[in-house]
Amino acid sequence: MTKKAQDKETLGLIAGGGAFPLMVAEAAREKGVRVVAVAHAGETDPLLAEKVDELTWVRLGQLGHLIKVLKKAGVTKTVMAGSINKKKMFENVRPDLRGLTLMSKLAIFHDDDILRAVAGELRMEGIDIVSPAEHLPELLAPRGNLTRRKPNKEEREDVQFGWEIAKELGRLDIGQCVVVRKKTVLALEAIEGTNETILRGGKLAKEKAVVVKVSKPNQDLRFDLPAVGQETVQVMSRVNASVLAIEAGKTLIFDKRATISYADQLNIVILSL
Repeated sequence: MTKKAQDKETLGLIAGGGAFPLMVAEAAREKGVRVVAVAHAGETDPLLAEKVDELTWVRLGQLGHLIKVLKKAGVTKTVMAGSINKKKMFENVRPDLRGLTLMSKLAIFHDDDILRAVAGELRMEGIDIVSPAEHLPELLAPRGNLTRRKPNKEEREDVQFGWEIAKELGRLDIGQCVVVRKKTVLALEAIEGTNETILRGGKLAKEKAVVVKVSKPNQDLRFDLPAVGQETVQVMSRVNASVLAIEAGKTLIFDKRATISYADQLNIVILSL
């Protein structure tokens, strides 16, 4: 590391898939922060290499290698950003010794258990995980009806009904998204992720499905924040879903302006509560 690099604030970036890691990297570097990223093979967009100062590729489960990279770069603060395809946890994990040791301590492989355990291991090495929202607060959903169209009475009732179900689902650390219609649960998110949940529930609804995605009751805002974007709206349009309800201040909206405009074009409501 050069002296010039040493003088800069350094931020670690533990990157998953999607656009979010690239956004975090761009925002941090615009503030003059040096970004050292650890990317996951088969998940992270290779374009991240152009957005960061240093990039190292690891496989899912290589916790020891990840920690070594961050410590060598002088990282004391890191963010987790991006998704990991949970299905690959059963087919693509290549843990090193540190990863195996951590896995052996976990009684249940829930998202929060894994992430808090990883955070604990990093903390023991002098590395704190911080919320990516610190660098991109503008991505957090504001409160209110974000689209031109407002939900009708039946849709509002479905939002309220689905909200309670989604919060309970989150409390159990199973998922963050539910699909309902006429106060009937059509799909609950599990390992397949939000898009598949929307498609499954939307097909059962035929039309006018209400999608509710919220944070968990005990959400650790440093990681696993719920996120939506144009892709979410596009998937909803494939099954003629009508409403997307999210939680204000605790949900990330990627490309907010474009996402809301796209929803307006499709007559889909985005409601942030």
